[in-house]
Amino acid sequence: MNTLLSLPWRLFERLFKGEQSVLRFCRGTLWIGLIFIYAPLVILVIYSFNASKLVTVWAGWSVSWYVGLLEEKQLINGVLLSLRIAFYTSLAAVVLGTLSAFALTRIPRFKGRTLFGGMVTAPLVMPEVITGLSLLLLFVAIAKLTGWFAERGMLTIWIAHTTFCSAYVAVVVSARLRELDLSIEEAAMDLGAKPWKVFFLITIPMIAPSLAAGGMMAFALSLDDLVLASFVTGPGATTMPIEIFSQVRLGVKPSINAIASLIILVVSLFTFLAWYLTRRAEKRRKQAIVQAMSVMAEEAAASR
Repeated sequence: MNTLLSLPWRLFERLFKGEQSVLRFCRGTLWIGLIFIYAPLVILVIYSFNASKLVTVWAGWSVSWYVGLLEEKQLINGVLLSLRIAFYTSLAAVVLGTLSAFALTRIPRFKGRTLFGGMVTAPLVMPEVITGLSLLLLFVAIAKLTGWFAERGMLTIWIAHTTFCSAYVAVVVSARLRELDLSIEEAAMDLGAKPWKVFFLITIPMIAPSLAAGGMMAFALSLDDLVLASFVTGPGATTMPIEIFSQVRLGVKPSINAIASLIILVVSLFTFLAWYLTRRAEKRRKQAIVQAMSVMAEEAAASR
């Protein structure tokens, strides 16, 4: 049995002997993965400039579909609605996810901690169909009892997306909180800083990269969601995925390729900007730490 299990590893060693062979193998698999992920996006962008009305037939380069987006009012309204919901969802998910992560990582024992942790991470493993159906039943029950959510729309979609995305933010932020050096916060409190001041002036800046990552993840998940929005939406609140799905059932139009290409461009620029700002803030933080350590070393040397 052990011999059979070791056969793949022996075959790997024979094919890739030496460090250079292993390095070439890793690079090859990396490029294959990148091509597999990004080749469809490149094809989509190229065919958004297709002059033909048939997306499978190339008829030359043209920007007519981008110009024609001005006439696609339903699609544009769906994109704007999805962007607004995604923006509000990312803000709410970052707040709720950060508070949940802080409670799970900084409070080792409290009543119901296991139940609370399970409820926070439940949307990660729960099928979206079940989550959407349960939220729909919840909104219907609230509407019967109180009259709220009688007309489902942007608000109910935002609540559903926030419920779903907060779990992802909590996981990302909790991983960062566990890596932090608590001595920095303890030193600040020993010097007289209040807990809320330590949280906003020390903890938040140190976990800022994870907050940005969680916010972007929540934004992307909300912008892309179709299943949850299908359950909790109502008349007059058609998001971009719902609109595109309804049009695709009748055949893919080149205008969908055009709007998708614009979204890819905007998201790429936003991601690059967030990465640049986070990198610059991290660089400044490291420089401040180095300067503080040098000042402390000079003071220690002078005291001697």
